[in-house]
Amino acid sequence: MAKVKYLRVASDKSITHRTIMLSSIAKGSVKINYPLYSGDTVKTLKAIESMGADVESQSGFLIVDGKGKKSLKEPNDVIDLGNSGTSMRLLSGLIGGEGIFVVLTGDNSLNRRPMMRIIEPLSRMGISFLYRFGGYAPLAIKGGDIKGISYEGKIASAQVKSAILLAGLYTTDDVLVSEPAKSRDHTENMLRAFGVDVEIGDKSVKLGNNRDLIGDFEINVPADISSAAYFMVHAALSKDKSVILRDVLLNATRSGILDVFDMANVKYEILNERIENYERIGDVEVVSSYGLRPFEINGSLVPRLIDEIPIISILAIFCDGISKIRDVYDLRKKESDRIKSICYNLTRLGVKVVEYEDGFDIYGNPNIKINPALIDTHKDHRIAMSFLTLQAAKDVNLSFSETHSILTSYPNFMDHLNYLST
Repeated sequence: MAKVKYLRVASDKSITHRTIMLSSIAKGSVKINYPLYSGDTVKTLKAIESMGADVESQSGFLIVDGKGKKSLKEPNDVIDLGNSGTSMRLLSGLIGGEGIFVVLTGDNSLNRRPMMRIIEPLSRMGISFLYRFGGYAPLAIKGGDIKGISYEGKIASAQVKSAILLAGLYTTDDVLVSEPAKSRDHTENMLRAFGVDVEIGDKSVKLGNNRDLIGDFEINVPADISSAAYFMVHAALSKDKSVILRDVLLNATRSGILDVFDMANVKYEILNERIENYERIGDVEVVSSYGLRPFEINGSLVPRLIDEIPIISILAIFCDGISKIRDVYDLRKKESDRIKSICYNLTRLGVKVVEYEDGFDIYGNPNIKINPALIDTHKDHRIAMSFLTLQAAKDVNLSFSETHSILTSYPNFMDHLNYLST
């Protein structure tokens, strides 16, 4: 009988970003319990502090004393957001609404990621931008009188939707965002927790009449399902293993990995399920799983697990057949070209992979012999954590070009992996 191990993984990065930003423009003090302190979220925290937000930071919580909308000030210098695309895209909408002038920059990776997807709708709303040719950071942003917008996105993007909604808080005009598929909905859920009127459709979001944020309450940040995914796969692939991951965010727009587990015959159970601040949360138990089946990922499932594709690819190695992953072209525009990174490293392990422009096929084999290899992470935290999970679950001989990138999202990852591996 497997000994059960319990773990609360890193708190959710998406919700930490949003609670910090929204608290900075709420009327009243907000206590944020269990925030994620990582490279990315600390950049958001320092950004709002540089714009005059009053923040008390402790090891287990943050207190943001908000003064309402139009309370942020122009910073004294350029704001460096490091590698955090979420910070840059969402803050662009917030800064534009606040009506201040701010220059946002980042590291080489962030400054190569596409920003025209937010520049175009936010410009239509009255925000002025200067940027490098092609729509790349650094971004010089000057807020103005915000106008309403009815925006129909060509791709499902929570960051684009969120940037528009944040800017839309500063107008009484209609603000509507529709998408081809429902993207993660943390911003609209968090806005409701702050008292903002939000009308949520199947694939659309519209701001209602009340757009003022009310503070004087506490928010518990749940554990990140993207972080939990590594240990879920670790448990499934390990021998004689049972792991219960506590307080995991199970939002329907983020829980696509559970659909893959159903297809692949991974054994799991949801325990202690509840709703907090409009978010579904629960404990996830995963046990050692055998007879793994191949799976297919495409279409509307993609936005629900886009960040988990690297670790899901590790699961596919041991499924009995060909797993097909499509419609994930946007992975080529992440911290690395993740399609290329995954295929390159799997090939080095001796796994047969066929790469396509928008995805890849993995030829799985439950009895595969993994070759020793040097994993090139391309300084991408999700690539590093995925192959470290493989190494721990299957005791294979791997070395890594670097693992420092993990600090951007999960500083305690190695401690937690070592705990579950013993």
